[in-house]
Amino acid sequence: MDKVLHRNSRVTVILKNLLLSYVVTGLMLLVLSLLMLKMDVSNKILSGGITVTYILSTFLGGFLFGKSASQKRFLWGLLIGALYFVILFLISVLTGSVMGMEASRVLTVMLLCIFGGMLGGMLS
Repeated sequence: MDKVLHRNSRVTVILKNLLLSYVVTGLMLLVLSLLMLKMDVSNKILSGGITVTYILSTFLGGFLFGKSASQKRFLWGLLIGALYFVILFLISVLTGSVMGMEASRVLTVMLLCIFGGMLGGMLS
C-alpha cells in the first residue's frame, strides 16, 4: 500500500510540474504576443523567444521535480522535458500545425525540451 501511495504521489508531482511548465509557457507566449502587437518584432527575435520559452519552461519543471527527487535528478528532469515535448507534439498533431513543420525542427524542439528539463534536474 505504501508503494502505491508513493507512486501516486510521484505521478501527482509530475503532473503538477508539467502543469506549471505549461502555465509558464502560456505566460511567456502571451508576453511574446504583446511584444508582437506593440513593436515590430522580427522573425529571428520571435523564434528566439519561442526557443527560450521551451528551455525555461522545461528547466523550471525539471528543477522543481528535481527538488522533490532524492536521487537521479537529471533523469527525472529529462522525464519532465520528454513528457512536456510529447504533450506539445500531441497537441500540435491534433490541431494540424505539425504537418508543415520539417522533421529537423521537431527534433530540435524535442532536444531543447529534453535538455532543458535535464539541466533543471541537474541544477536542483
